[in-house]
Amino acid sequence: MRRRTQGDPERLGRLVPRVLEDLGFEGAARIVAISERWEEAVGPEIARHCQPSSLRDGTLEATVDSSAWCQQLRLQTPQILDALRQVFGSEAPTGLRLRVG
Repeated sequence: MRRRTQGDPERLGRLVPRVLEDLGFEGAARIVAISERWEEAVGPEIARHCQPSSLRDGTLEATVDSSAWCQQLRLQTPQILDALRQVFGSEAPTGLRLRVG
């Protein structure tokens, strides 16, 4: 594990994924990174109604606040995945599973 030298403080949201990866929890590290930049990727309106919850075998599972929004976002899945690719590049999820919760 790399040690940091004294210097400027680091944001916790950037530190946690690295620590999780170092401990062997790469999936957990990726979901933290996705959550940190979710609104940036999908926009504020979608982010108000839908939040990433887990990542399994490259498929992002997200919780949506209503069945109407869930249906609408299912229709937008290709655009959402493209937006995630633009933000995360090769580290982006390859699938999206939505559930009301």
